[in-house]
Amino acid sequence: MLKDTNCGLLRKDDAGKVVTLSGWVHRRRDHGGLIFVDLRDRSGLVQVVFDPDTSKENFLLAEKLRSEFCVRIQGEVSVRPQGLENKEIATGEVEIKAQSLEILSQSQALPFALDTRVDVDENVRLKYRYLDLRRPELQKNFILRHNITKAVRDFLDGEGFLEIETPMLTKSTPEGARDYLVPSRINPGTFFALPQSPQLFKQLLMVSGFEKYFQIVKCFRDEDLRKDRQPEFTQIDLEMSFIDEKDIQNLMERMFSYVFDRVLGVKLTTPFPKMSYAEAMERFGSDKPDTRFGMELLDLSDIAADCGFKVFSDAVKNGGQVKGLCVKGCADYTRKQLDELTLLAQELGAKGLAYILYKDEVKSPIAKFFTEDEINKILTKMGAEKGDLLLFVADKKETVAAVLGRLRLDLGEALGLIPHEKMDFLWVVDWPLLEWDSEEKRFSAVHHPFTSPKEKDFDKDPANALAKAYDLVLNGVELGGGSIRIHDADLQSRLFKTLGISAKEAEEKFGFLLKAFKFGPPPHGGIAFGLDRMIWLLAGAESIRDVIAFPKTQKAVCVLTEAPSIVDLKQLRELHIASTVVKEKME
Repeated sequence: MLKDTNCGLLRKDDAGKVVTLSGWVHRRRDHGGLIFVDLRDRSGLVQVVFDPDTSKENFLLAEKLRSEFCVRIQGEVSVRPQGLENKEIATGEVEIKAQSLEILSQSQALPFALDTRVDVDENVRLKYRYLDLRRPELQKNFILRHNITKAVRDFLDGEGFLEIETPMLTKSTPEGARDYLVPSRINPGTFFALPQSPQLFKQLLMVSGFEKYFQIVKCFRDEDLRKDRQPEFTQIDLEMSFIDEKDIQNLMERMFSYVFDRVLGVKLTTPFPKMSYAEAMERFGSDKPDTRFGMELLDLSDIAADCGFKVFSDAVKNGGQVKGLCVKGCADYTRKQLDELTLLAQELGAKGLAYILYKDEVKSPIAKFFTEDEINKILTKMGAEKGDLLLFVADKKETVAAVLGRLRLDLGEALGLIPHEKMDFLWVVDWPLLEWDSEEKRFSAVHHPFTSPKEKDFDKDPANALAKAYDLVLNGVELGGGSIRIHDADLQSRLFKTLGISAKEAEEKFGFLLKAFKFGPPPHGGIAFGLDRMIWLLAGAESIRDVIAFPKTQKAVCVLTEAPSIVDLKQLRELHIASTVVKEKME
């Protein structure tokens, strides 16, 4: 091999050894008479010293070295002189006295410096992703990803799970987002879909009697992207037979405890707290609440119902609500800061944002509409003290939750209220089974149409029916979710009916699964976690793209390979597809 050890592994105990290293020139410094090179490989950096008294030939060759030249060096490990140690790197107590140098390949001038302190446009980084991935901080992300993935596999293997692959080319079924479609050349006019999840196949594996399945699998969703979303992503996907909700939750708590202890050296406290969906929305305005800090939403609808401020009272009379946030110590917010908060509230759907500055006295444009008693009730209910800022939104419940939930997070970050070193796991349980689609004028499944209801007579009051569903949240980020599935044919038929899915439509969309359920399906359930999202959170990375080797931009484009790209008309004809866009560009 071209190396017999790694750069980042050398220590004082290795002094006197002659080693062969291969890697990249991270930095070169000419100190007049001596040349110092920081040599880097995946394991880290080590300093190499070229002395003309040792080898004039090597010294002259070292003068030609530039950043990111790929080299092979042989030399003796030596302890650095006292006072010249570099405490910022693991190998800082030693250096290599170079005896030979071989340039394996040269590098052109770099499009950007591979230095963590340099701010580089992300599109440039992604265009030269192979260079960007040389950054030590990014490589640490992928080492973490590998270690966590391996720990998950080891844990599930020890629990008797089998890793089984499911198809990438499958049938298009409604799963909440748009499918990526793949045309079939052999069967003209038909399309495969790339799976949004292995949901139906893992249920079939339970019918098949495997009892415990898992897979670390690619999934695809054609949806609008954010910093925590990608069109292709990786799931830790599992399913079990003969279990209930508590079994899955207990197993996952043990899995995360195992992974965190083994990979991060962090001891988790179990069991994780549980909170109902209704409580999460009520207190935090989010179904994935960040419970690391307070500043919870407070309902003032009872006080506002009969107040003189019609914006508040009308909202309550029309079935909405009035809620507020008490922002401690912020009564000195300027008009500009309040306008910025109001603009954000409006962008999130609110008509406006009311406020009270509680200084020596109450200052607010809305104070004149309230009696002194009503003001005092508001201050008491919100736990307000002099120096606090009170913010209010009056609207539909969904809008109030969305606006105040987001303001809470933004203010918590801006005011330094979030202890980022904490790890707060939370199960969100008792989800609604259904939600009303006002456009379609019918119910739709909150999770998917195979989620089991808690009540067998759910169809008597479908709007308030709860599901045997659960999400695991970490620090305000949804790691994943799952449910107990329906395995009773009659119950499934009634849910389809409630969803407005006819027997014919159900057969067209899910016929293969429904047919399998006629052959003794076991009670079963499962859960899936977003691996990319988990690594992003644990690595403290700025974006999910920093933990995916070759990610897409927010416009779902790979700037490295320039995908997606136009294909020629011959390829389209073979697939029996016509494209006006391609034809125009070809012409």
